[in-house]
Amino acid sequence: MSVTIPLGLCFTVVTRGALEDNVRSYRFPLLTIALASAQDISGEWNGTLNTAAQSLKFVLHLAKNGYGSLKATLDRAEQGVNGIPVRWATINNSHLYREVDAVHATYEGKINEDASELKGTWDQGASFEFNLRYEAAGEKPASRAGKPSDINGDWLGVLDTGMGRLRVVLHITNTKKGLTATVGSPDQNFEGLPVTITRNGFSLKFEMKTVGRAEELQIPEFSYDGTIQPDLGSINGTWSQLSRSIPLVLKRVKSTAELELHRPQNPVKPYPYREEEITYRNPKANVQLAATITIPAGTGPFPAVLLMAGSGPHDRDETVMGHKPFLVLADYLTRKGIVVSRADKRGVGRSGGDYAQVVMADFVADADAGIAYLKSRPEVDAKKIGLLGHSEGATEAPMTAVHNRDVAFVVMMAGTGVPFNQILPEQSRLMDQAAGKDAAVVDQNLALEREALALLEKDKDKDQAMVEKDLRETLAGEGPDALLTAQIKFLSSPWFRSFLDYDPAPTLTKLTCPVLVLNGSKDVQVPPQQNLPAIRKALEAGHNRDFEIDELPGLNHLFQNAKTGAPNEYGEIEETMSPLALEKVARWILKESAARSVQQQATR
Repeated sequence: MSVTIPLGLCFTVVTRGALEDNVRSYRFPLLTIALASAQDISGEWNGTLNTAAQSLKFVLHLAKNGYGSLKATLDRAEQGVNGIPVRWATINNSHLYREVDAVHATYEGKINEDASELKGTWDQGASFEFNLRYEAAGEKPASRAGKPSDINGDWLGVLDTGMGRLRVVLHITNTKKGLTATVGSPDQNFEGLPVTITRNGFSLKFEMKTVGRAEELQIPEFSYDGTIQPDLGSINGTWSQLSRSIPLVLKRVKSTAELELHRPQNPVKPYPYREEEITYRNPKANVQLAATITIPAGTGPFPAVLLMAGSGPHDRDETVMGHKPFLVLADYLTRKGIVVSRADKRGVGRSGGDYAQVVMADFVADADAGIAYLKSRPEVDAKKIGLLGHSEGATEAPMTAVHNRDVAFVVMMAGTGVPFNQILPEQSRLMDQAAGKDAAVVDQNLALEREALALLEKDKDKDQAMVEKDLRETLAGEGPDALLTAQIKFLSSPWFRSFLDYDPAPTLTKLTCPVLVLNGSKDVQVPPQQNLPAIRKALEAGHNRDFEIDELPGLNHLFQNAKTGAPNEYGEIEETMSPLALEKVARWILKESAARSVQQQATR
């Protein structure tokens, strides 16, 4: 059994006999941000937080990773809770800033001159003085490093999971206490995952147990057993995870360029337009959202579009498998004369809130806040603000537009037209077929998925604990316990259950503004043959007279030119988004904006 966490709109979550895709099934939160100071404060920092009610001992782990960034985790020593994720940590002018989502806290501290002490304030509803010291008081962090070993540095390998190829990066550092190491995957957009590493001559082993941070993120245990080659240029070994072993050769990285994905469409600064980092608040939820707005050169006012990402904890660029679709899309549209706003999802990146608790209605409310912000900008024509949603975002964009009269148009990219409990089995079938699985396996997976969906329908009025219990009984024996637990938590989550119950057709019948609907002919996650006719039927039933529906040949769910459309191709394709799709979106928005200008002049 494996769990495929959403990539856009992907819910193939119940499969038999498919352990090969377990590695790429997980999405890890990034715990890093660029290091903005030459001051090295890597290491363990100990401190006691004294509140009116109790005293809590913490250990803060800070370290540079192989990509020139700073990563951080937090331990609550007296409770034995280790590896609490720190969403972001950065140094600026000898100040350390960090945010800890798991306990809804922030910290700002001043680093002393010899980098042995942090003095600052812990804010968790109330503010408390909180100071930390390096465990060997008075010793500068820089002096804690051991003599570099002959295997220090970055090692890069490619893991062939059978469902796709994933790059794995091992970063090794020697300290006075011995070797330490972290593992990351540029293709999965995570890095800095601590592992236990041991070396005996030319034998090298590392492993990650499902405890601490790994347990919280529901990451299945993995291990690696390899042999360092005599020339110290490679390590030949085997990656083991969930009862499956995969050969993995790690080669020494000689240049950081080797770690960079080739994404030729990513824009390069300086841009011929203005870019601003912004924040705005959703007052109903009391959540602050962080975003980027790009503004064309000139005086304006310009038409504007708010981008709404697909399912999963996406950042503002909708980063997936090394691609940044919303970065590429925003750059293209802005160069064509359109203001674009794109935000980190609630609870992701620099946006506040708790992603684990959100449902679709929360993303709609966040979109309302984004539209209100765009209306406040003098560069924006308030009568020409639209929404562009991809995948799940293409479902939530119409939900927003039917109640928000400030929405002038909607672009649906890979949007749905039928209930999700109909999409999921078809998605499962098409993805298995695209992956080349035997017909018998396809049928088995389909039957099990339908069984799980039927249970969720039967349990829709039960609380989450009862749903988890019933799912565990239904799926017992279908795979390793770590994956089974992850799958159960995903299926029983408030977001998934709200998503599963939703039928987009009634909303689409109420959508009266102009609509552009795009789908790739090779999309196996939101199949066009199932969804486009249903979308057309709903728009016609609502007497919408201004819509365009196009099935773009050869494009997959991310609107890349693809061979099969299977998700395992996403990372291997260099193209982030087809020029055909980019041009069609820009041309349509500008056409609708021009038509609205004519209407405005006619009514004056």
